[in-house]
This record gives sequence, C-alpha cells and structure tokens, in this order.
Amino acid sequence: MTKQSMPAEKTQEAPQDALQVELQALIGDAEKLLQHAADMAGDQADELRKHIQLNLQRARETLGRSEEVIRQRAVDIQQVSETYIKNNPLQALGIAAGVGLLIGLLLGNRQHDK
Repeated sequence: MTKQSMPAEKTQEAPQDALQVELQALIGDAEKLLQHAADMAGDQADELRKHIQLNLQRARETLGRSEEVIRQRAVDIQQVSETYIKNNPLQALGIAAGVGLLIGLLLGNRQHDK
C-alpha cells in the first residue's frame, strides 16, 4: 500500500466503525424495548423511546457522514485517474486495450463452455 492510500482508507473505516457501533446500540435498545414493553409504566417507556430515538438520529447522522466520505473518495479517485490519463496517455491506452482483450478472452471462453 502507498502512503497516499492509507489515510483515505482510515478515513473510510472510521465512519464505518462508528456506524456499526451506532447500529449495535440501536438494535440493543430495540431488543430492550421489546422485552420490557409489557412490564413498563408510561415514564419508563417514554424514557426508552427517547433513548432509541436519540440512537436512531445518531445512526442517521453517521450514515450521512459515511455517504459523504464515500462520495468524496469517488471524486478523489476520478481526479487521480484523469490526471494519470492526461500525464500518461499511451500507458492508459495500453491498459484499456489489455483490459478489453482480457474481457474478450474471458467472454469467448465462457461461450465455448456452454
């Protein structure tokens, strides 16, 4: 791995980890609500509902941040790709031709197998 790719991967992993923690907390709260629904008085049920709503809101916010990180990563990859193609047009053409040839060979072998 290059030094340039490591911070972007860590940036992407952090929201995913936070999202996982938030979703686990939400699931735990929902399970508590289901288990205790019959036994709870009004105040206890209201408190648990508020706690679940808070966790839902945090999960939504974390999802929003994760989406933004992924979107920004895609933009970064696009910019790096465009720069590489502009700086190395013959190599980019060679790579594209190689990938096309590989896909053609794979599809050709697939049709012969049928």
